[in-house]
Amino acid sequence: MHIEVFSLFPGMFEGVFNASIMKKAQEKGAVTFNVTDFRAYSENKHSQVDDYPYGGGAGMVLKPEPLFNAVESLQTSGKAPRVILMCPQGERFTQKKAEELAQEENLVFLCGHYEGYDERIREHLVTDEISIGDFVLTGGELAAMTVVDSVVRLLPGVLGQADSHIQDSFSTGLLEHPHYTRPADYRGMKVPDVLLSGNHAKIAQWRDEQSLKRTFERRPDLLEHIELTEKQQAYLNTLKK
Repeated sequence: MHIEVFSLFPGMFEGVFNASIMKKAQEKGAVTFNVTDFRAYSENKHSQVDDYPYGGGAGMVLKPEPLFNAVESLQTSGKAPRVILMCPQGERFTQKKAEELAQEENLVFLCGHYEGYDERIREHLVTDEISIGDFVLTGGELAAMTVVDSVVRLLPGVLGQADSHIQDSFSTGLLEHPHYTRPADYRGMKVPDVLLSGNHAKIAQWRDEQSLKRTFERRPDLLEHIELTEKQQAYLNTLKK
């Protein structure tokens, strides 16, 4: 996968893209990154990328030509890239969306600042508008980093084990079950006996039930969107009682 980022502050991405899993993903050849200051694509002699909004109002608005020029400068073969606008008005980002984007060969992220975007950017340039939550940041950079991290870790070969992400919270529709490691008894706080039993069937059942219990307690809204097995539904009924 190749990921292109257009930002007014490309230096913000250096630490994130060159550390931890992002660095390992590049070393393994799973992903390549390029971060560009789209100010270079301004047609103004002062490299201006924003202007006052028509009709008046507070703040400045990003002009259309720098971002159009930046995206159109990309030389891509085959399928056109997904062009993603990071914006609080966009679709709420989910694990399902991350899995969808992980199937693409090319992703382009547009990170804006100021009061907003010229509407023609939304209507005629981007394919996706994504929000990471119902709050406003000073720019799209941190949001883009969040989405990129979520997507890249799903690429084949990036994580240590091929199925490491399968049981992640939200991948199954439920929150992930609790985890424990050594020592088995720490200050009187003990690991559940079932995890020490060696009975893999019982361990799998315990993890499934704990995942369902945690979802019921912390994010019951998720249960409205998934189809439960008969055993899961029976256990959920027990929890409700």
